[in-house]
Amino acid sequence: MSTNGANGRNTRGGDSARKATRHARRRLWRWRHNPLRRREDVVEAWIVLVTWLVVVVGGAIAGTLTALAADREFAWQRADRQPVRAVLADDSPRSSSNDGNGYREPVKVRWTAPDGTTRTGRTLVATGLDAGASVTVWQNGRGALTTEPPGPTEARVEAALFGVSAALALAGLACGTSALARWRLDRRRYDQWGAEWDLIGPRWDQKTG
Repeated sequence: MSTNGANGRNTRGGDSARKATRHARRRLWRWRHNPLRRREDVVEAWIVLVTWLVVVVGGAIAGTLTALAADREFAWQRADRQPVRAVLADDSPRSSSNDGNGYREPVKVRWTAPDGTTRTGRTLVATGLDAGASVTVWQNGRGALTTEPPGPTEARVEAALFGVSAALALAGLACGTSALARWRLDRRRYDQWGAEWDLIGPRWDQKTG
C-alpha cells in the first residue's frame, strides 16, 4: 500500500514537472531559434520582458520613492503647523439635528499669528457655538489657517497608500503601452500572413485541381 502510494505521488510529481517544463518552453519559444519565428515575435518577447521589468522593478522603485516623499511631506506639515486658540467672530449656524456633534460649518474667527498680529479668517467649527467662544484652529508657519496634519501612524498609512497607488499607476501605464504595442505587432503579422497566403494559396489550388 505504501509503495503504491509513493509511486502515485512520484508519478503525479513527474507529470506536474513535465507540464511546467512544457509550459515554460511554450512561453520562451520566441527566444529560441525557430524557422517560424518572425522579427515581430522577437520584438514582442522584448516588449514583454521590458514590461515585466518596469512593473516589478520600476513599480517597487516608484512606490518606495513616492512613499518616502509623502512621509517627508507629512513630517514637514507636523513640524510647520501648530494649533492655536481662536475666538469666533460670529455665531456658528445651528444644526437642524437635535445633536450637533459631528457637524461643522465655516465661521469667521480671530487668532494671533506667530508674528504677534491679529488675523481673521474662516474655518470649519462645530455648530451651535456663540460669538466669542474659544476654539482650536491650526495655522502654518506664516500664520495662515490650515488643516490639522496627519499623525505619525496615519501619515505612514497614507504614505503607503500613495506608494501603492504610484506602483499601480506605473504598472497600468506599462501594461497599457505593452498591450498597444503588441496589438500593432499582431496587425503587422496578420498583414504578413495575408500577403503570404495570397502567394501560396493559388499554388495549393493548382495542386488540388
